[in-house]
Amino acid sequence: MNDPKIIYLAVTNSLTYDQRMSRICYTLHESGYRVNLIGINRTTPLPDRPYRQIRLTSWFPKGKLFYLENHIRLFFYLLFRRADLLVANDLDTALPIWMVSKLRTIPRLMDAHEYFTEMKEVLSRPTVHRLWSALARFLIPKFPDGYTVGPELVNKFRAAYGVDYGLIRNMPRLRQWKERTENEQPFLLYQGAVNQGRGFETLIPAMHHINYPLVICGDGNYMEELKTLIAREQLADRIQLTGMLQPDELRKWTDRAAIAIVIPDKKGANQFLALPNKFFDCIEAGLPQITCNYPEYETINNKYPVAVLLDVVTPLLVAQAVNELMEDAAKRKAMQAACRQARQEFCWDQEEAVLLSIYKRKLPQ
Repeated sequence: MNDPKIIYLAVTNSLTYDQRMSRICYTLHESGYRVNLIGINRTTPLPDRPYRQIRLTSWFPKGKLFYLENHIRLFFYLLFRRADLLVANDLDTALPIWMVSKLRTIPRLMDAHEYFTEMKEVLSRPTVHRLWSALARFLIPKFPDGYTVGPELVNKFRAAYGVDYGLIRNMPRLRQWKERTENEQPFLLYQGAVNQGRGFETLIPAMHHINYPLVICGDGNYMEELKTLIAREQLADRIQLTGMLQPDELRKWTDRAAIAIVIPDKKGANQFLALPNKFFDCIEAGLPQITCNYPEYETINNKYPVAVLLDVVTPLLVAQAVNELMEDAAKRKAMQAACRQARQEFCWDQEEAVLLSIYKRKLPQ
């Protein structure tokens, strides 16, 4: 009997909260692979999972030194490990993965969660953007095999880098359907990364005209600016920040909310063309949502009307959309019914077979 194939997957974020990587690693583990997920050392405790979790020490919390240190540590960690496949998760882990793969002739794969060079936090800094763009032009063609999170991004990677990636969308596993009940104190929910480009500069001022409180579940590179913005707008009594939550705790907020909202900036193809996990998390939970009329959302919403899609985003228009949907119980019920249909199609139970077919091509038995 052949020994299980050994896979190393690398990320630059905390392993505790990354639901996409958790789903991928569970699926690979359950299919008989020896899975090793490498991330960055954080103070949060690691959850108990059946695959191996490795956290590399990081002296620098962010910036150029963070990436330089992580590249060096990841390179030397992998250089002497037995492995059958190395997986880079996004451009920020690709260089050490490629180098070790070349030196030791180990197959490699790209998991492109983001269109990295089109993220707002990269686009907004010209020197940083030029550096990552040069790395992308050099490295991504050296990963001819991989997958990304949305059909439009598949097309973008093909046009920009000549790679034909598969499609593995950010979908949750199905839970038992639970009818939503009206909360005595309905609230608006934002869940996900608190990063640049997520529309907080519009959402927070909109709260002056919204008749319901807002709960923000998450953390990220915009958190300090967000706190400053909330204080400046004098809205601290109407906005709750929970910080990062374990998936089970996050689902409790998702189950209780009346409406979810995410209004990402249009600047940068990463947000404009993305299909983030939060969109499908809301569908799975039967939670109506308000978001922007971007291509991927529009395609799904035309088949299953699960969201209100905004063509123009301003504080007043966002507030109007929220208040109208909050006050229209019949519309919310119809959107919940559409979610119940859509969740059967847009779930990890459907997606994981595609994932395994990609890995089996790279790791034939």
